[in-house]
Amino acid sequence: MDKLRLDKWLWAARFFKTRSLAKAAIEGGKVRVDGDRPKVSKDISVGMSLTIRRGFDEQIVEVLALSDKRRGAPEAALLYRETEASLAARGEQQAARKAQAGEIHTEGRPNKKQRRQIHRFVRRVVGESDD
Repeated sequence: MDKLRLDKWLWAARFFKTRSLAKAAIEGGKVRVDGDRPKVSKDISVGMSLTIRRGFDEQIVEVLALSDKRRGAPEAALLYRETEASLAARGEQQAARKAQAGEIHTEGRPNKKQRRQIHRFVRRVVGESDD
């Protein structure tokens, strides 16, 4: 096998759980092949570079092998290699997200007085009478 549909390869390499999710990601512009926005049926071959965005993460991978069968994660990882720059960028972004998440502090749940104030405010906004 020297060529394979992009959506099928993404599914077999376990980037997406179903082919329809892979298709939606390709159509939504979340997958790029050699820097270009492809169609779902684009044939890919060994050596191509893919940029895959999932959530906050963006991976740049090189296709090492083709497979149209979905297998276990260790076997699927043999189908591609993530670039060093991509690994470093994802690590930095993850560290930044962790640092930012640590800055959020809340005072906890509202006490009885604060709950009454919230209820009064909501009633005024909705237009109910204050009893």
